[in-house]
Amino acid sequence: MKNSDINIRPLSHFYNMPLYESGESVIRGKENVVKLSANENMNGPCNEVLNQFAYYSKNIFEYPDSNHFALRRKIGEIHDIDPNRLICGAGSDEIIQLLCRCFCEKNDEVIYTEHGFLMYKLSALAAGAKPIEVKERNRTASVENICAAITAKTKMIFLANPNNPTGTMISETEVEELLRKIPDNILLVLDGAYSEYVDSCDGGISLVNKYGNLFVTRTFSKIFGLGGLRVGWGYGAREITDVLNSVRSPFNVSSLGLKMAELSIADVNFVNEQRELNRVNREALRNKLLGLGLKIDQSFANFLLLRFLSEEQANTIDLFLKKKGFILRKVGSYGLPKCLRLSIGNEEICEKLYLTLAEYFKKNERV
Repeated sequence: MKNSDINIRPLSHFYNMPLYESGESVIRGKENVVKLSANENMNGPCNEVLNQFAYYSKNIFEYPDSNHFALRRKIGEIHDIDPNRLICGAGSDEIIQLLCRCFCEKNDEVIYTEHGFLMYKLSALAAGAKPIEVKERNRTASVENICAAITAKTKMIFLANPNNPTGTMISETEVEELLRKIPDNILLVLDGAYSEYVDSCDGGISLVNKYGNLFVTRTFSKIFGLGGLRVGWGYGAREITDVLNSVRSPFNVSSLGLKMAELSIADVNFVNEQRELNRVNREALRNKLLGLGLKIDQSFANFLLLRFLSEEQANTIDLFLKKKGFILRKVGSYGLPKCLRLSIGNEEICEKLYLTLAEYFKKNERV
């Protein structure tokens, strides 16, 4: 039987479903490449994780705790929130998918900003809902534009703050302004994947008790350096988390992931050190690249968005950097074909990248 003869068909809204394309991780024919395409913490996790990983890996024959009790208790302790209103997932991606799956259906509309994280659109489509793209202002979310896009069909709003891939963010005052303006039957999902990189930022946690239609998501994949273990969490009204927990897979987070996340969030000093180290390296690199004539918005995360004159120039520079062993993230799928996103590495990597770009512009056209 030929594949064309198979009469098994997916649900109608899965036809022509786009794929999520992650950043490249290898360069054929090259070794010792510097991967700056995934916003990973290249310093790795905290020492306690490194010291305890082997010990806890001995018990991987056991199923993980399906209730995630120890991790939820530790998150609740660190953030002073009710652990019974928490859900843990395989990265915050899973929680985003669950939110759409549980609270959206056909003909519902899901709002996201034009350069927002691609999983918002894909998760809405997978639920049969209609994703609504809202224009940003200078690559920054606009409360006014979001509110103007709301209709009777709007069910959910996704807002990453800081945003990926732009690195920009709006203030807590603006987030609360948005909450005051939207109807209370619309769920605002505030994605705080990069909020730990911002000084004195709780990613909207303090607003959850005040607004029942606010749900915040976080991840251990960024500042905590646990991207390979896939652990995230969400916090909101008990009525919301109860539904999500009833639908998720009972063993959705591995036992190692749960324990390493618990150890990570307990190390507050590590988070503070990583935030400051990222800030120093990010601002030093940004200032040097601005000196080359590049256009770069102020970033509040662990990456920079480099803006070029044209898509052709961005592609040419991307190829040049690959020849030198650097992998950056092309972001045309985010509506930014003239840009490249650059994860912040350590001081040595940042300096090498700067010198490589300086070499390019010394030999070629200016930006």
